[in-house]
Amino acid sequence: MQAPKPWVQGRAALMYRDTGRKIVLALKHGDRQEMARPAGLWMANMMRGLVAEDAIVVPVPLHWSRLLKRRYNQSALLAKVVADKLNLEWCPDALVRVRRTVSLEGMSHSARFEILENAIRPHPKRGTLLERRPVLLIDDVMTTGATLLACTRACMDASSGPVRVLTLARAGKDA
Repeated sequence: MQAPKPWVQGRAALMYRDTGRKIVLALKHGDRQEMARPAGLWMANMMRGLVAEDAIVVPVPLHWSRLLKRRYNQSALLAKVVADKLNLEWCPDALVRVRRTVSLEGMSHSARFEILENAIRPHPKRGTLLERRPVLLIDDVMTTGATLLACTRACMDASSGPVRVLTLARAGKDA
């Protein structure tokens, strides 16, 4: 968490502990999709007035096989609510996870970064929407920042403008 990040600003609505952890896990693994609306509104309130009007909202992508199994991308659900609330364009598939990665839960800091190396890229067609535009990158939780780093690099590979990250929750030193 102390290493410099390539995004210009990051915010989280909750800490990933206690109730914050329960909310994230219910949305992510408990099929509680209805939680995306209130959670997305909390997130949007964290960024009100901080995002350019021409920014595009982009969720962290799931690999197609994980999307098929889970049936939804929780980050895309959150991104849609944030985009609607902030009156911003969104593109749920501007980024693509090009290879299936193992679950990062319980992995070391260095293992997470290694696993995600070159795993996320701009979509071959819709990635052009990122060109020279500010990006608001959305995820459910930030632990080490490895996923957000991989996504930010993919945005930069698409010649995006500055990237801001917004998560529902973030892990702290005690999480």
